[in-house]
Amino acid sequence: MAGDSPNLVRATWQELLEPLRAEPARTAILTDFDGTLAPIVERAEDAALPGGAREVLERLIHRYALVGAVSGRRAAEVRGLVDVDGLHYAGNHGLELLLPGDEDPRPDPSVAGREHEAAEFLAAVAPARLEAVGLRPEDKGPIQALHWRGAADEASAELVAREIAVEAGRAGLEPRWGRKVLELRPVGGGGKDAAVASLLAEDGVDRAVYAGDDRTDVDAFRRLGELRDAGELVAAVRVGILSAEGPPEIAEEADITVEDPAGWLAILTWLAE
Repeated sequence: MAGDSPNLVRATWQELLEPLRAEPARTAILTDFDGTLAPIVERAEDAALPGGAREVLERLIHRYALVGAVSGRRAAEVRGLVDVDGLHYAGNHGLELLLPGDEDPRPDPSVAGREHEAAEFLAAVAPARLEAVGLRPEDKGPIQALHWRGAADEASAELVAREIAVEAGRAGLEPRWGRKVLELRPVGGGGKDAAVASLLAEDGVDRAVYAGDDRTDVDAFRRLGELRDAGELVAAVRVGILSAEGPPEIAEEADITVEDPAGWLAILTWLAE
């Protein structure tokens, strides 16, 4: 729980977050989904919100200026998993925005005309090469992912993924790593840092909290720090969800750390009170 697991004493994490809870009409609450709001599962399609999380999100939406999920999944997929009206969604690591009232996501114009590059590259990789080590492809439009969680030999699968990442880089794509996943994307555009900046541009918002557990969340942490240092945010709090698979930068860059998604849900519950 958040009261026990942050790397700061209980009073300190509450003190860090109190400026946000005290001014809900000026505050944004932003969260990653997998490994942060929902526990990591072997198959991405099996992910689900823990009990009580949906009710907490609904309370937060009624209290705070902006509540958003910033995910590597496609925005519409996260909306379907969360199923809470009024939430803002940034999907595909910032390549899509899906705002309240939108039927379809708004794509990042910076990759216009290059949406098929990653899919074309992956289509040229022999399927047998992936199947031999248990690499599972996932089509996310402009981003193509390879997962190896649960493969019979995860180390061998990761080795092949690293070979493919080098080949993708030579083909002009940008490889990005996550927790037992490689994502291939067009160079430039998107990023959770850009997504956070875009969501925080809403009028009247000058304080924010962001929680995440993986490498791309570190980008969001750093952007929050930059906005705070530039005076665009009065307060910015970064919450890191720790795991053996996560990068060390999560703990290094975070203001607060918790041991698992349950710790973050406890913080959200406190913010909703």
